[in-house]
Amino acid sequence: MDFLTIWSLLGFLFAVYAVTANDSIQTLGTYISSNQDVKWYWMFAYMGGIFVLTMIQGFAINDPAFGRLDKFPEITIQWYHAIAPLVLVALTRLKIPVSTTFLVLSVFASSVVMEKMLLKSFLGYAVSFVFAWISWYLISKYFLNEGEKGKNKYNNYWRIGQWLTTGWLWSTWLKHDLANIMIFLPRYSTVQSTIFQIFVLAAMLIGLAFMFYERGGKIQEIVLSKTNTRYVRSATLIDLVYCFVLYYFKELNNIPMSTTFVFMGMLAGRELGIWMSIGYGELTYTSRHKKAIFPMLYKDFLRLMLGLMISVSLAYAIQWYSSL
Repeated sequence: MDFLTIWSLLGFLFAVYAVTANDSIQTLGTYISSNQDVKWYWMFAYMGGIFVLTMIQGFAINDPAFGRLDKFPEITIQWYHAIAPLVLVALTRLKIPVSTTFLVLSVFASSVVMEKMLLKSFLGYAVSFVFAWISWYLISKYFLNEGEKGKNKYNNYWRIGQWLTTGWLWSTWLKHDLANIMIFLPRYSTVQSTIFQIFVLAAMLIGLAFMFYERGGKIQEIVLSKTNTRYVRSATLIDLVYCFVLYYFKELNNIPMSTTFVFMGMLAGRELGIWMSIGYGELTYTSRHKKAIFPMLYKDFLRLMLGLMISVSLAYAIQWYSSL
């Protein structure tokens, strides 16, 4: 393919797998965990169809990155640029919820853009934490008792709602994080090539199918460790709240941000809201939950900061090397 160099091709293929697999805990983690009785290929067919429609929309406007690369000038991809998604593959297998935006896009960003990405991401964590904290305090106290598993694990009405909500979330996430993959490919003039479009769609669908076949992979354990994420009604509300927060920041401006920060902040706020709302009459459950929640949240936050430290260090190291 004359529109790809060997390094941009490798960077793209690494990014396809790593970005999809690492970020699956955000958009598709609760969807997978609460649909264990559904064959993986049916879930892939549904989400794959939404992906194709979203990509067609991006190709139609000649920008499959949906404006997220406007602050990133097109450059010739070198071998050291392909290292970032390769490191992301390794961190994904180690169950570290690293920010794919920082690890991949920071390599290409100026210091000014990187600072804006960091600020927006930490703001996203704080907003999603507070919003989820308040939301799940009210949800668990007055609407659904998240301290109980519920009598009907797979309610059909909730399942329909979940599939619709997760589809909306998936499309919203794609319009933000496709930039982490498309950064390795030629920009707007080549986008109109039919061969280019087929190649991109095929490669990403294969990566998505493998992720569903693995049922989310090792990093899925982060989702499974949270309260009731195997249940459709809880998974539906997680996706709905996350989508509202993510949509707000997507529309705020075109500066990329870490959707991982938003998701982890939401999970942390949710656990705290559930803990505060339940158990005033269920002391045994509350005490057990209290002992488990803070070590879990602390561990998740440390993993997030570790991933950020690796991402930023790698980005600055590559920028320093490229300037020699």
